[in-house]
Amino acid sequence: MAVNKADPKFLQDFLAHRFSLSRRTAKAMIDGRNVWVNRKCVWIARFALETGDVVEVPSQVVKGAVRQSARTAPGAPVPAAARRHVRVLWSNDSYLVCDKPSGLVSCDDPKSVEAILREQESVPTLEAVHRLDRDTTGCLLFAKNHAAFEAAVEVFKTRRVSKVYHAIVAGQFKFVHQLIDTPLDGQPAVSRVTREAAGADASFLRVRIDTGRTNQIRRHLSSVRFPILGDRVFGLKSARDPRLMQVPRQMLHASTLELPDPMNPHAEIKAHSPLPADFRATLRLFGMGK
Repeated sequence: MAVNKADPKFLQDFLAHRFSLSRRTAKAMIDGRNVWVNRKCVWIARFALETGDVVEVPSQVVKGAVRQSARTAPGAPVPAAARRHVRVLWSNDSYLVCDKPSGLVSCDDPKSVEAILREQESVPTLEAVHRLDRDTTGCLLFAKNHAAFEAAVEVFKTRRVSKVYHAIVAGQFKFVHQLIDTPLDGQPAVSRVTREAAGADASFLRVRIDTGRTNQIRRHLSSVRFPILGDRVFGLKSARDPRLMQVPRQMLHASTLELPDPMNPHAEIKAHSPLPADFRATLRLFGMGK
């Protein structure tokens, strides 16, 4: 969208005007680092626009913002269908593994995955054992009671938990296998990377992590100059390739989770989450999928 003389001067107001959004919803789009001005990611609501500037937002983000703005408009009814449903991949008496969608935090929020599952599964004592970033999708483990939670936390402190992620990164990844062991925040951190496919401008990777430092995979891949596509914090800040502006979120997915059942020494917890639709669409966009 090109900025005209008659358009509002500031980015937040421009988005609200062009897409008929509330200013709050427009700001959420900007805060999510989903807005590009002249192919540079901008996250300042009062960023001053000039006539001729080009503002771009991924279509999926615009559609989601329009739906959100309609639901939160004064007097607008909230349909039952608007409530998020979270798919459960695996469950027993003590634990469940869900297929976390993007756009939701794991816990500690009234709209978190934890809160949704407590109501959906009628388990008010449900607790998230670990976390995934808001825009990371895939396997997320919950304990159904506090005793199970504490037992799982102890297992997560060991190396008996296997977590495998998939990521799409910028650039042609050079190695079939690479170990990244750069410490993070003064703590050991190990990521084992395997190249699944590589196109001319992006690569599809499998990452197994031995440790679970904050933002570990995102930071490790950025440190070797292969940042995850759609990562607005550790990724590319400008987009010479226009396809980068079509990526709606960071392309990181928790594909598998395996660990011994903390409450049953003779059992295991195993879950697999298939690649979500937006992830597969991004692979096709960069010539690595059908």
